[in-house]
Amino acid sequence: MSIEQALFDRAESKCELCSSTQNLQAYGVPPVDRVTVDTSVLACDTCRSQMDAPEQMDVNHWRCLNDSAWSQVPAVQVLAWRMLNRLSDEGWPQGLLEMMYLDDDTLVWAKVTGEDAAEEQVLHRDSNGHQLANGDNVVLSKDLDVKGSSMVAKRGTAVRGISLVRDNPEQIEGRVNGQQIVILTKFVKKS
Repeated sequence: MSIEQALFDRAESKCELCSSTQNLQAYGVPPVDRVTVDTSVLACDTCRSQMDAPEQMDVNHWRCLNDSAWSQVPAVQVLAWRMLNRLSDEGWPQGLLEMMYLDDDTLVWAKVTGEDAAEEQVLHRDSNGHQLANGDNVVLSKDLDVKGSSMVAKRGTAVRGISLVRDNPEQIEGRVNGQQIVILTKFVKKS
């Protein structure tokens, strides 16, 4: 069976990004040494042209990522992550990007082309100088009074799946006792 036929079978003859059924072709997800089913997606002309020429992007076309970001196919996840990063200034992609989960190998593949260059400029570091990333788990190193509430976040409390505050390297967001709060990075240790 050819690679393209295997992709058509896997994708049920639909673009794996936007579900279009028109002008479908195999698209090797860069960087690829050898095109295989695992390193390719079935994509329509519109998706392929906009992935290759970001200056021609139609933001509304990429709302399809609300569905394709949850694909179980790593190559589709990589492309969805890259496109969401390109569109992150639009607002709506940022929330989806923060919810998206990629295993470590897939995330490394997604970052190879530098699609997250804007995110890399602002480095978040914990109290020990370790770099923090979206989805990391941290532990509070000090009792913290939570502004706007009577709650005190106790030292040693685990905060799972943090989100980085995009434009402030000294702040992260996380859930403590069911409440979403902003935490200063100098009061956390990566776990």
